[in-house]
Amino acid sequence: MRRFALRLAAWTAIAALLIVAALAWTDLPGDPNLYPPAPDAPDRSTIFLVDYGFHTGIVLARADLAQAAHDGDHTALISVTRRFGAYSFLEIGWGDEDLYRKVPRISDLHVDQALRALFMPGNHAILHVVGVNGSVQAFFAGAPIVPIVISHEGLRRVTARLEASFVRDADGRAIEAGPGLFGPSLFYRANGKFSIVSVCNHWTGRLLNAAGLPISPILATLPAGLLMDLGWRSKLTPMAVRR
Repeated sequence: MRRFALRLAAWTAIAALLIVAALAWTDLPGDPNLYPPAPDAPDRSTIFLVDYGFHTGIVLARADLAQAAHDGDHTALISVTRRFGAYSFLEIGWGDEDLYRKVPRISDLHVDQALRALFMPGNHAILHVVGVNGSVQAFFAGAPIVPIVISHEGLRRVTARLEASFVRDADGRAIEAGPGLFGPSLFYRANGKFSIVSVCNHWTGRLLNAAGLPISPILATLPAGLLMDLGWRSKLTPMAVRR
């Protein structure tokens, strides 16, 4: 019994060390020149992370995104912000095309669908854009929402990364792929392949990393891990959930 306990302790220690090593090896460090922005920095923007429980998306003020897209000549985002010109905010998410279209809620997910998306190679990705008016907190009532204040340069880099996510037509416009899941929303053709090493929350985390926040892709595999990392290293907490 004592020998078994010693072996169990040794293997537990080895496993813990491997986890720590993996976290350190894959970590995406933050950029203190970008985040947090100085309190008196001009042109700061507030973006929001929305946690659906198994999926996350980013909400940006449409006017801020449109200006950054214009400044960077990001033609896909220019076309998207014009398409949703009647809305104050845009919520943008990325994910596996089949799951995104067929599994709007975690309760709709079947094991075979999850295994296919996570472990089969070559899964096509898709983007989902939702137009939001009024309060972001009211629109996404029931979902944890994390407000994040970023710098002007941080927004510029987030916009560039967003632009790279869209497949563009010959004129540089984003390619629509049908009606979205709820409200005023559309799907768009996306770059990238979905898999266990590139899930929707990794995509969201890399957007935040572009704004200067430190992100651990391993923790970001699940929304709870991403939110824990944001709270731990960036001192960010969700707003009170509105019912």
